[in-house]
Amino acid sequence: MPGRLQHKAALITGAGSGIGLESSILFAQEGANVLLVDVNFDNAQKAAKLIQERSPNVKAIPFKADVSKEAEVEASVALAVKEFGRLDVVFNNAGIMHPADDNALNTEERIWDLTMNINLKGVWWGCKHAIKAMRENPTDASKGLHTGGSIINTASFVAIMGAATPQLAYTASKGAVLAMTRELAMVHAREGIRLNSLCPGPLKTPLLMDFLNTDEKKQRRLVHLPMGRFGEAVELANAALFLASDESSYITGTDFKVDGGLSSAYVTALGEPALPPPASLVNPA
Repeated sequence: MPGRLQHKAALITGAGSGIGLESSILFAQEGANVLLVDVNFDNAQKAAKLIQERSPNVKAIPFKADVSKEAEVEASVALAVKEFGRLDVVFNNAGIMHPADDNALNTEERIWDLTMNINLKGVWWGCKHAIKAMRENPTDASKGLHTGGSIINTASFVAIMGAATPQLAYTASKGAVLAMTRELAMVHAREGIRLNSLCPGPLKTPLLMDFLNTDEKKQRRLVHLPMGRFGEAVELANAALFLASDESSYITGTDFKVDGGLSSAYVTALGEPALPPPASLVNPA
């Protein structure tokens, strides 16, 4: 049975770990050729090897790029088009949450600039060059392929509501990603290029766990989560898969929240035990 991304080509940034890694694995399982972009080339290579073992019928190509540098983003898009012949999905997922990111009084300008260069400029560059490539996609009705494509930008729940732990630069960068994604979605809707933001809640990924580096910080997050647990990266990958696939063909300009109910909560049911994630997600066969 054909996969949900059969015959499609995808580029994922931050593909060597966390949401990016799980999305790369899942996209490949669903039939997509995947270019795995990461500033850590060793992680990208390991991810590509893992994908080829699990999904030998698709291509998985590692590529080293710093998304804050436009030339490197442009080169990654060009390689995807060269290797796959087209580019249907771009998941601008790479980002940082610096441990020194704090409030307005304590955050240094260098931390602000570093965060904006990666989290915001990197998404801008990714959108810019993805749009150029998607405009050139050939149509192949026999495979259900058409011009246009899907661009997914990782934002955050903190782009919608304030964070309990101060992280000014990160929050500001993700709010800007939401605004930029909405505008680009309107500009390019008639071209068949869809743009949506993915807004994760707190996840059990190295990025967040390194930032929430004390039990006190972790509990300040958990107390606000109706489900009482951090999300799993694969749960976000499933959401990204939906936005990448033709199943979301009438969806553009959205802020897709996958946050365990956090952004809808006023208070949480303290004292109730937290339910674990489905076993099939945490321990896949």
